[in-house]
Amino acid sequence: MWMPRHTGDRPVNPRRPRVLLVVVCALSVLATAVTALDRGSQPDSGVPRFEVDPRWPTLPTQWILGQVSGVAVDARDHVWILQRPWSINSDEKRQNPEAACCEAAPPVMEFDSSGNFIRGWGGEPADKRYEWPADEHGIHVDFKGHVWISSAGGPRMRDRKENFLLKFTPDGRLLLQIGRRGMSQGSLDTRNVNNAADIWVHAPTNEVFIADGYINRRVLVLDADTGAFKRMWGAYGNTPDDGTPQVFAGEGPGPQQFNTVHGIKVSNDGLVYVNDRLNNRVQIFTIDGRFQREVFIERQTRLLGTSFSTAFSPDPDQRWLYVADAGNGRIHILDRRTLTEVGTYGRIGRYAGQFVFMHNLATDSRGNLYVSEVGNGRRVQKLMLRR
Repeated sequence: MWMPRHTGDRPVNPRRPRVLLVVVCALSVLATAVTALDRGSQPDSGVPRFEVDPRWPTLPTQWILGQVSGVAVDARDHVWILQRPWSINSDEKRQNPEAACCEAAPPVMEFDSSGNFIRGWGGEPADKRYEWPADEHGIHVDFKGHVWISSAGGPRMRDRKENFLLKFTPDGRLLLQIGRRGMSQGSLDTRNVNNAADIWVHAPTNEVFIADGYINRRVLVLDADTGAFKRMWGAYGNTPDDGTPQVFAGEGPGPQQFNTVHGIKVSNDGLVYVNDRLNNRVQIFTIDGRFQREVFIERQTRLLGTSFSTAFSPDPDQRWLYVADAGNGRIHILDRRTLTEVGTYGRIGRYAGQFVFMHNLATDSRGNLYVSEVGNGRRVQKLMLRR
């Protein structure tokens, strides 16, 4: 017969410890199951996960970065950035040569994958042989190692005179200027761009695809060696029309014209991914401009736009599509085949791994992501793929 045993004034049931042990074990199993569910979209399904490297890159001590408008990765996994020296504040620059820091870094800078500085160059040439961007914007390193640069999107955008692209050797020797400042005749002009945002050279056809862009409303395709006109198209493959009003549409049918063509990439299977920034969407075309499909990114967002830039995972099928969303400060991870969102990374903020005015994306052969920031962000961050 069971009789209560006393500890102080309270009876103790000898079965209670065993009951408590069973309950604790059950809770532990449940917690493990919940954790497994939380992680189900990550290691087992292969969805990329990232961890910021807060020490990347290493700048020479005398230099400081302004707005980092562009980032690109070359065939050696060297990372190239394009930054805006004019955006550095006067109270950040040294006033006497004896001061240890700081002065503006060169507009174009090359780093190895560990973040070590390799070289830098750029700026208005002394001999005026070509025009340097008043508002540095996009950078791309093509399959031959040539460095492409665009001019767009800064304080001079309202002037509508940044109407050219530049192509250089890796050490900064000019190879080609396409277009001239102040010469654009609008979205049907075959010789000049107008505040073109981004560039991508497609190796199989040796064609340069241009997101043209802030003023014009088109994708422009040229011969990458000569700059000769090949073709152009607008949203849904329509003829570009500068007269169509640019109106925000947070629901319903998508606008029939682009509203800030900001990013462009061509996938391994020959599809052109176009970031239609202020329409909050990515549109996908064949290389000859036939519309395939589109995906909206946080379509109700009005701040800055949500579709700035794309990048692909480096596997042969390029399974994952990354979309830079500056309006919400995050990177959207999409299954490229289905365009289903499977994850996100980041938020608006100033700490490592957070973003202020995210602008451009690039990936290296290891799957790491590089993110540039303009506005008050003024940096480039490396997000390491967790394996």
